[in-house]
Order: sequence, then structure tokens, then C-alpha cells
Amino acid sequence: MKKIFLFSVCISVLLASCSDFLEEKPKSLRTMGDFYKTEAQATANVNTLYRSGAVTQISSAPSAYIGSFATVPGMLTGYFSNSYEGQESVCMYSRLLTRQEQTNNVSSTMDGVWDGCYGAINIANGAIKHIPDISMTESVKNTLVAEAKFFRAFNYFFLVKIFGDIPLSVEPYESMDNMELSRTSVADVYTQIEKDLTEAIAVLPAATWQATSHRITKYVAEQTLTAVYMQQGKYAEAAATAKDIIGSGLYSLTQNTDNALNSAYNKLRTTDDLAEVIYAVEYNASISTSDWRPTYAFTSSATAVFSLYSIYERVYGPNARFLNVYTANDLRGQEKQFFATTYTNPNNGKTWTAPDADHKGCWYYFDEEANLNTGKGTKDWNIYRYAETLLDAAECIVQSGGSVTAEAAGYLAQVQSRALGQSVATLTTSLQSLSKDDFIHACWTERLREFPLEYKIWDDCLRTKMFPNVSSTTQGSVTYENLVGATNGSGAVFKESDLLWPLSLNEMQRNKNLRPQNTGYADHN
Repeated sequence: MKKIFLFSVCISVLLASCSDFLEEKPKSLRTMGDFYKTEAQATANVNTLYRSGAVTQISSAPSAYIGSFATVPGMLTGYFSNSYEGQESVCMYSRLLTRQEQTNNVSSTMDGVWDGCYGAINIANGAIKHIPDISMTESVKNTLVAEAKFFRAFNYFFLVKIFGDIPLSVEPYESMDNMELSRTSVADVYTQIEKDLTEAIAVLPAATWQATSHRITKYVAEQTLTAVYMQQGKYAEAAATAKDIIGSGLYSLTQNTDNALNSAYNKLRTTDDLAEVIYAVEYNASISTSDWRPTYAFTSSATAVFSLYSIYERVYGPNARFLNVYTANDLRGQEKQFFATTYTNPNNGKTWTAPDADHKGCWYYFDEEANLNTGKGTKDWNIYRYAETLLDAAECIVQSGGSVTAEAAGYLAQVQSRALGQSVATLTTSLQSLSKDDFIHACWTERLREFPLEYKIWDDCLRTKMFPNVSSTTQGSVTYENLVGATNGSGAVFKESDLLWPLSLNEMQRNKNLRPQNTGYADHN
């Protein structure tokens, strides 16, 4: 399918706009409503949301030395690190759980998260307020508003997990008045997120993202709502939304053609628009490349192997202990599935080799065409996959129902089957014999194995308030203990204050109503 890339060429955080240069009205007197007069303006502004805020914080690869912000929370587990953390110190402070003493140094990172997400929220607020007044086809109008509600919810969900209580606004800033909002409770923020997503689901097309020219659909919103419910422990509600996605019949797991470079995991790495993908961010060689992501696959010694990129750094890679999460027969843990120990460039015969077990290559990020021929990464970044939906449904059915049902076991078995090479029926029978707690832990462990490089691990720690202890000696063995008080994979002990990030000190200086600062962090420079 031909991709449609979504941009708005002139838009600002305060006054979202695609302006008419001939209009003789001073900018200082213009309101956001001036930029929502036509269908084209409305579409352009909503399109901007596809490439801003939380979406960018998750999917971007802006630097050779540090990935998107979404890579950094996973480092709190101590299982993941950035090879260049001496320079990108926020990664080191996160891994060693020392952010509290380094609030001033971490604050610039939080500036970017805060500004990006609230900028997107303001654009969404403007769209939701003003698009209903535009003369255009009702179905198009309603869909654009629903997309804006999705992105407003998506950005608030990202922010509330990071900061806890945050300012909540559903009105666009159209003047300098009333900009210093106080923080709203987590519960109230979640209420608004649920409202936005529920209203969006009622309007958005019941189709796949791929079938709608890569626009947000009902099922993208439902997968997000499933995550929102799970983060709050609303497992019955989450089970219902996940099962609705499954019941649509529109999605399926990618299957293995072989257990080598034609495995499901290599297809996920190399191929766009698979039926497993619920939502992804698009990249293209001529419009928007994946920036530095193709270089995140290997350590710095890879610069001697490839000629099209000047820098290679493993910006988000696991240590050897984390990789022990895989049993010996789990395909995902084997060579050139999610990770790699060696690669030979077919163009020049030079070989990259991992320096040690703690620095395996992150094969899931490797883009052959970019590294070997073009220097331009084009692989879309998957945000939600059907494997996640199946694992969500499996866990939530048991969390809310109290027993391991054949339905729940079957969903988990589907994900395990392609990794272990055993039939779904055999695995389902085996899983049904587990206790409730053991089955839930099996779902948690499967998430570790299925999404190691997709930035899911810290959200799961926050949601469950449990830490996964991966055995350093027994392959595949994982136990769980209370998060606060647990020792992370780098030997640091979790404190209550580690569960949230500090508010930006610059924002606190501009807006005194944001005080008090999150516990444990400084409230001034």
C-alpha cells in the first residue's frame, strides 16, 4: 500500500496555524480559530499530531548517541543501558537510580518531554474546539475530531505515567491568560483519557490502520484504551477492549517461514504493514527517514564495518542477565532474531562482533538497505502489535476472573507457539494447569521476551508494582518481587521516588502553581 505521510508545514504550540500570508490581520490579534476556517486547515493541523508529542517521544531516533525519551525509562530496570552514557548522563542516572541528586541535569530532558506533549495537546484542543464550526462533510469532521481526541488522550497517558499529577486542560491556549494551571490528580487525568478514547472509538472506522491510509482507527484507540485500563488495574474493562480487537478478525500474528532470516521476528524487523501491526509510525527515504535508528543495532566498532554512517552506538541494549530471560529453545533469544553477536558486511567482507555478552547487537533495529546501500532508514516503528493484544487479553481475563480459562490460555499460547515451535493446543493444555498467580507471571514474562526492544518494560513495572528478577544462572527463570525495595539489574535499590520523574525546573520557575515538585527531587536550579 502506498504510504501517506502526515505533516503540517506551519504550526505552533500556542497558535496552531497554516496562515494566509495575504491576510492583513496582525498576528498578535489572531486566535486559533483563525486557523480553523477550512477543511484543509483542519486536516493539516490534525495531521501534525501524527508526528508530534508522545508519538515522537516514543518513535524518534534523533541522535547517534541517545534514542527517543521512551528508551530511557527502561534503563531504570538496570537491565538496559546506553553505550554512550558518559555523555548522555540521563541514561546513567536512570540506570543507577540517582536522578534525585541530579535533578538539574535531568531537567533539560524533561523540558523536551513536557513541551512536546503539551504542544500536541494544545493542537488537539484547538482541533476539538474549532473543527465542529467548519463547513465540511460531517463524517470527515467527526473523524478529524475523533483523531484529535485520540492524540490528546495518547499524550496525557504518556505524561501521567511519567510525572503523576499534571495540569489538565481541554481548552486551547488562545491568549496569554490562564496559562499557569495547577496539577490535576492522576485519577482525574485518567478519567479524561478514558472519556476521549471512548468517544473516539465510537466514531473512528472499524478497520485496520493499514486499510485507512495509515490513519487512526477504532482498534488503535481500543488498544490504547486497553493499556490505559491495565495501567489503572481495571482488568475487566481491559479484557473487554482487548477481546473486541481480537474478535474483529482483522489481525493475526506474523508466522515463521523458517527459523532464520525469514522468521516472524525478522519479518517484523524488515517488513511494513504486516497484519500483526495495529499502529506504527511511518518512515520513508524521501520524506521522513528513521534517522539514526539503523546505527543503534551495533556497538561503536561497527564504524569500521559500514561506510554510510559515521557513528554507531548501542543506545538501548540489554545486559547478559536480561537475555537469560529466554529458554534455550525460544527462537526470540537465538542469533539474529532480536539480538546478534556477529554480522559480516556482504559488500566488503568486514565483520562486526559483539565485544562481550553484555553488549550483544540489537538486531531488531538493523536495517540492511540503510546500512549497506542508502544511509536512509525506512522501516516503520511499531507502537502496538497484535501480540500485545493477545497477552493483554490473556492476563486481564485471569486478573479479573480469578481462574485460568481455556480462552486466556489460548491467547498466551498463540504468542508462545511461534517462539517455541510447539502447537497452540499443546501449550494451551499445559498453561491451563497453572495457578492464577503463576499464569499472570507467565504473561508478564512473555511480555519481557516478546517486546525487549520496544520500550514496554518500565510501564509494566509501574503497572504491576513488581520487578522481574531474571536469573543470572538458570535460563528462562524469572521471579517477581515488590518494585520498591527491589535491587535492579545494575545493583541499585528502588525507592518510592524512583517511580516518577521530576517536573522540569524551567516549567516550575515559569509556573509556581506546579509546586510541590515530585518527592525526592529538587524544586529549583
